[in-house]
Amino acid sequence: MAENKQVTNTDRLFKIAITLKGLDGAIQVIGALILVFIPSSVVTGFAHAVITRDLLGDPSGTLARHLELATENFVNGGTKTFAVVYLLAHGVVKLALVWALARKWLRAYPVAMVVLGAFVVYEVYRAIETHSIALPFFAALDALIIVLVYREYRQLRRERASQRDRGGSAGGSPGGSAEGSGS
Repeated sequence: MAENKQVTNTDRLFKIAITLKGLDGAIQVIGALILVFIPSSVVTGFAHAVITRDLLGDPSGTLARHLELATENFVNGGTKTFAVVYLLAHGVVKLALVWALARKWLRAYPVAMVVLGAFVVYEVYRAIETHSIALPFFAALDALIIVLVYREYRQLRRERASQRDRGGSAGGSPGGSAEGSGS
């Protein structure tokens, strides 16, 4: 363990973000598998119950209309297939990237940024197409995580360059002295 490394707020935020992304990825995979087996009648019944019991406020209000539209698209459109494929792909990719980032595999960082960037573009496109109120939120979160991944990538590259400059000492840490760690 690198005792001399100062843990910054950005480091903590990055670790929290990839942990949340990992949990999100696992939930998405589970959600996709559940959606495969849920009949459309259960989805429409749930939406109807939420709307008629005023759980979203006025049954003719904006949130109720969004839920009705989303349910209709889910049942009659290709949204169920989209949701299953999207959740499964997004979840598996997130889990793989989180695994690689947690192990500080340097090559995974640019891949993660490109993949998350593609998800952001697609989430925005899909939000415009379906008038989703959730997708822009998820796109913004993914954009924030891209920034955190980029910052962590730059820091990791600096640390590894510093280690190489000190003669490749694996136990060296940024900010620590090179003396005493070499032979």
